[in-house]
Amino acid sequence: MEKIGLVLEGGGMRGLYTCGVLEYFMENDLYFNYIIGVSAGACNAVSYISKQRGRNESVIINYAKDWRYMSLRNLLLSKSYFGMDFIFDEIPNKHVAFDFQTFYSSPCDFLVGATDCKTGKPIYLTKEDMGDKFQALRASASLPLISPIVNYKGYQLLDGGISDSIPIRKSIADGNTKNIVVLTRNKGYRKNPAKFTGLIKLVYRKYPFFVETMLNRYKIYNDTLDYIEQLEHDGQVLVIRPSKPLEVGRLEKDPQRLKGLLQNGYIDTKESYERILNFVS
Repeated sequence: MEKIGLVLEGGGMRGLYTCGVLEYFMENDLYFNYIIGVSAGACNAVSYISKQRGRNESVIINYAKDWRYMSLRNLLLSKSYFGMDFIFDEIPNKHVAFDFQTFYSSPCDFLVGATDCKTGKPIYLTKEDMGDKFQALRASASLPLISPIVNYKGYQLLDGGISDSIPIRKSIADGNTKNIVVLTRNKGYRKNPAKFTGLIKLVYRKYPFFVETMLNRYKIYNDTLDYIEQLEHDGQVLVIRPSKPLEVGRLEKDPQRLKGLLQNGYIDTKESYERILNFVS
């Protein structure tokens, strides 16, 4: 399956939709040689690459209400709303085992997008850059204002969704002539300008280029959606996105809502699977 990329948007807990998509792919033994994701998209991809069906659901839905996973208590104790050590160290090593051997032996190219705070530009970490405690994923999923900056490999990093929310251009630049893009927003969605602009400028005053990227994020995101729609029209991209109105926010904790979104992703993929196979063949 050469020259076909799988591009995964982030979106926090909206990423349960992507879990459903990838679960159906795994059930049907559909794997790609190139995968790129940011934030929740990248986090969901690792269990797909390690071929562990049901693992994402077990981790996210079973622990969503656990204060160690995400809570104001975490924010007070470690300056991060998400419990990064719990999510990226304790869970995979103690609670829901992660198959590191299958992950690292996979022949696929896997890129994780993060944002360089000094330049405001995206950087892309490879599978080999993952780190012994998933530092690449931590960086990609570290949301501004509710997560500390991650210092890794000489960079100061935050959420990959800030600078490149849907890394379709990177996938094309890397030689993929076709791409399957998994979005976590309904069709027709467009992002609005950032809120809390004064707070963003204050907190990240040492990083003016990052602030500029944050404030222009909505423009970059909307331009990317327009670009994807043109590629879709031209037959170069196949888009999978929620068919039902979203009831799940970025920080959703309700297990039933999360499971419903996962099922939406699974069913949407199942119903469009013949079209997907025709596209990749």
